[in-house]
Amino acid sequence: MPDPKFEIQMLHDRVMIRLEQDAEERRSGSGIVIPATVKMANRLAWGEVCGVGTNVRSVKVGDKVLINPEDQFEVELHTQVYLVMRERDLHAVATQETDHGTGLYL
Repeated sequence: MPDPKFEIQMLHDRVMIRLEQDAEERRSGSGIVIPATVKMANRLAWGEVCGVGTNVRSVKVGDKVLINPEDQFEVELHTQVYLVMRERDLHAVATQETDHGTGLYL
């Protein structure tokens, strides 16, 4: 008999996020190439929301969020690493439906 499958449901105000993969190298606004080996202190990263708890109010599955990937809880599922954090620890959300955005788009 095959093992049963369990669906993961986030609880309370928790959000599960899949980080976007960094490019091997980046370019600055002036065109300077920054190698992937260069790490910048306190750099925020974009990720995609993959699950939300019942008390999450500002984001939904599929939104892109700006987070600090350091000092967060990680979980690995099917060789993919996800971050689990509280909604209040998110810095920004990029969504198609907005009432009061910055005027900047991804």
